[in-house]
Amino acid sequence: MNLSTIVAGAMHMARWNLTTAERLVWIEDCLALGITSFDHADIYGNYAVQNLFGEALRLKPALRQQMQLVGKCGIALHSSQRPEHTLKHYNTSAQHIRNSVEASLQSLGTDRLDLLLIHRPDPLMDADEVARCIEALQHEGKVLDFGVSNHTVQQFELLDSRIPLATNQIELSTLHTDALLDGTLDQAQRLRRRPMVWSPLAGGRLFSDMGEQASRTRAALQAVADEHGVNLATAAYAWVLRHPSHPHLVTGTGRRAGLQEAVTATQLHLSVQQWTRVWRASMGHDVP
Repeated sequence: MNLSTIVAGAMHMARWNLTTAERLVWIEDCLALGITSFDHADIYGNYAVQNLFGEALRLKPALRQQMQLVGKCGIALHSSQRPEHTLKHYNTSAQHIRNSVEASLQSLGTDRLDLLLIHRPDPLMDADEVARCIEALQHEGKVLDFGVSNHTVQQFELLDSRIPLATNQIELSTLHTDALLDGTLDQAQRLRRRPMVWSPLAGGRLFSDMGEQASRTRAALQAVADEHGVNLATAAYAWVLRHPSHPHLVTGTGRRAGLQEAVTATQLHLSVQQWTRVWRASMGHDVP
């Protein structure tokens, strides 16, 4: 799996209200900053974001050779765009995966996904069926690498026993630290599979939440940021990057300045004590 350390998340692209030309500028800004990987899912923007990205990429198709495209499937939304879905559910059947991949390729205007992830654990997943489907898609050159998102250690191990998984995309931030102790990141290190991290800024709550945990964490993180001469966002990114599993960070920003904050964090190294001060603030007590 060959992804840039910072991955540009396109989840909110439909909300950015950008013209096609402006979306192309965003793509070019990412590439200029060394962010060559772009994170998508079929459901983003009510099934609209991949089309928006593809429209921009078609203005300069040669850029496709400079980037890696990540796709996700397995969630079926109750949506006017998918009238056959009478309720939100999970679907990891071979037919659904193949249909999702084919739709993503068409929307993005590409012949391959560099990485495909199962978006959420599906209680009805048949691991053998999924493996056969992915192997066929890989044989056809439509999917290069395969992984999962939001899977527990046991769920990861089940599917990995059938087909090698490249990564697990998980939630991790200074306000959401479960993965530090639930075995997920231990597994990533043991298998040497670099995780992907979504919502590294806690979905913006790090800046806006006035609750006790967020306030404590923000103050501790700001102190670390001041010590390094960076802003709060860069320090928050650096806190996640400090983990020895070497995570890829998925941003959610449409701003070049926001992208630069993440890139700057790759050059920042927090000491053990700086990192622990932030973790302690998030927990609300000293380490055991």
